[in-house]
Amino acid sequence: MFLRPNRRTKDGKDHSYWSLVETVRRPDGPRQRTLCYLGELNSSAQARWLKTIEVFNEQGEAQQLKLFPSQVEPPPDDPQVARVLLNKVRLERTRQFGSCWLGLQLWKRLQLDRFFEGAVDEHAADVPWSRVAAVLAIEERWYPSTALDDLLGIAEGKLNDTRLYRCLDRILPHKTKLERHLKQRYGELFGAEFDVMLYDLTSTYVEGAAEKNPMMRRGYSRDHRPDCEQMVIALIVNSEGFPFSYETFDGNRADVSTMETILRMVERKYGKARRIWVLDRGIVSEENLRAIRKRGGQYLVGTPRSQMKPFERELLKDDWLQVRPDVEVKKVAIPQGEEIYILCRTAGRKEKEKAIRNRFSSRMEDALKRLAKAIETDRLKDRNKMERRLGRIQASHPQVSDLYDLALRDTPHGLRLQWSIKEDRKLWHGLWEGAYMLRTNLQAGSAEELWSRYMQLTEAEVSFRALSIRPLFHH
Repeated sequence: MFLRPNRRTKDGKDHSYWSLVETVRRPDGPRQRTLCYLGELNSSAQARWLKTIEVFNEQGEAQQLKLFPSQVEPPPDDPQVARVLLNKVRLERTRQFGSCWLGLQLWKRLQLDRFFEGAVDEHAADVPWSRVAAVLAIEERWYPSTALDDLLGIAEGKLNDTRLYRCLDRILPHKTKLERHLKQRYGELFGAEFDVMLYDLTSTYVEGAAEKNPMMRRGYSRDHRPDCEQMVIALIVNSEGFPFSYETFDGNRADVSTMETILRMVERKYGKARRIWVLDRGIVSEENLRAIRKRGGQYLVGTPRSQMKPFERELLKDDWLQVRPDVEVKKVAIPQGEEIYILCRTAGRKEKEKAIRNRFSSRMEDALKRLAKAIETDRLKDRNKMERRLGRIQASHPQVSDLYDLALRDTPHGLRLQWSIKEDRKLWHGLWEGAYMLRTNLQAGSAEELWSRYMQLTEAEVSFRALSIRPLFHH
């Protein structure tokens, strides 16, 4: 901001009219914007305007900074004046400020600064462990490009991988206490509710033998890396996607076997309550559902497609409720039953599964044609070998093998392979393509409400993606 004179000659005299101007950045470059016109200024008025800017430091102390017109040379001995040589100005270590400042304010609102000061700052350290904890999750990508070190008062170069890992070691014993603290503060700040629990699992694998980690095992790999040892991570979030708690399991632990452990863990940390559990079908078993009911809980779960067979007539009816342009649902109650089933059908999913079925059918029929040709041309004469090849074809296409009637029959021209499509099975495939079923003991709520609540399970999946936890390269 500066004073700019505008000179005019009137009646043979030179007049100076003053305006207050600031420099602003526009898409097409920096421009000067006039804030106000001051008119002609006498010597005293000009002196007042030349010292108008008042600034405050962090302690609230006021300082006067002077403004000078562009053509006026400031006093060389004035301590309030700093001379800037534009041809020697350069940018060094430009950093973001707003986002990390906002994150730090949330950190303080959640009182995590106080929590970690009491938990891990019992011994003096070069950098207080509570401040290292504030940058644990963001050091690798975000921290070096922000002003967070200045906001936290951490000297440049004081943070490294070793210090961060040592901080993790100090935090781990306080895991349960930290989860309770976050649940309480997050609930107080945002009015969050924790009566609906969304539960899902993922895994992370390691690059190496991990010989000293007994949890690392080979099991079902979600990362398509069966060659690597892994561990299973179970995450519980509320309906807003806030991480409620997590547990780790051996890498070969089956998903369905983790439910009882999770129920006991939640009760131990947060007490008994009438919670609603939303589960993917991979975690569902009759034993797990009994365990939830035994604790007075409720559930909303996915079901295997094999359980849809009794509802074939319901799939044929036209009483579906459109909840989205491509999604239809309907509630089906079982007479004298304590559970309710919700049939769901998605147009996009139906087209995708139909295309998959057609692709597998084409592959299987091509294989059958090759086998039939080998039999007809007498390149394959042994019936046992024919049956073995036929069995391999069926085993290689389990998705569609039940659609076909296959037989080796004697004909006037010799042994021949014959097949036909089972129309009833084809009809059934067409019915359940794009369809899935939910199961719940919640008596309240419409089909649309229950379907929407189940779809919140994707919040847990989003939380997993945000963790960026695979693969593990450290010891």
